[in-house]
Amino acid sequence: MKGAPIAYATAQFHPERVRGVAGLSAPHTGRGSAPSIELYRRTYKDQFFYQLYFQEPGVAEAELEADVRRSLRIIYYRNSGEGQKANSRIENPTGPGWLDRYVDPDRLPPWLTEADLDHCVGQFRESGFRGPLNRYRNSERDFEQLAPFDGKPLAQPMAFLAGSLEPILRFFPGVDLVDLMRKQCADLRLVRLFDDAGHWVQQERPAEVNAALLEFLGGLSLAE
Repeated sequence: MKGAPIAYATAQFHPERVRGVAGLSAPHTGRGSAPSIELYRRTYKDQFFYQLYFQEPGVAEAELEADVRRSLRIIYYRNSGEGQKANSRIENPTGPGWLDRYVDPDRLPPWLTEADLDHCVGQFRESGFRGPLNRYRNSERDFEQLAPFDGKPLAQPMAFLAGSLEPILRFFPGVDLVDLMRKQCADLRLVRLFDDAGHWVQQERPAEVNAALLEFLGGLSLAE
């Protein structure tokens, strides 16, 4: 969860170690005018938004860990291209939490096998969800620590790959996050959106994603 911003921050804090950066699904939009959670509070003040729901420790953990297989099945389907095209939101959810707002699919999308799901379920049953959820609880700290890079574009060569149905790209209505990313990167060499793919673009379009990554990596010189 929230892996791409960690890659971007690594490139900023340790430029000597990073020759190029390829971000998947979540664009690099810079530090912003306030911590991201504050921006979400303003944008979704009258609506349910999952990152706001995640803020109280223990609440989301209890919901997600009650039935790990169901939780992952819903999350993986909802954020996939298939789930986005099906508009798998439930209009009148019966519960106050997150999962009851979305469809529990009758079958997995074609890129996700039962064996894949078995593996992920086993990992989350062992570790729980606290670690990944805590990443969403650190935007104030991120904002503070990223202060030295405020207003400074990311310097390394960049690539951005995402599905055309990526839900993150619609987080802020009326804001083109890819266009914002262009302004936050000094050398954005490759932007590719894959038709009808969702958040799990590397699973949904593995061959196309690998080809794009190799194209980007092949263009990096040893001098960079």
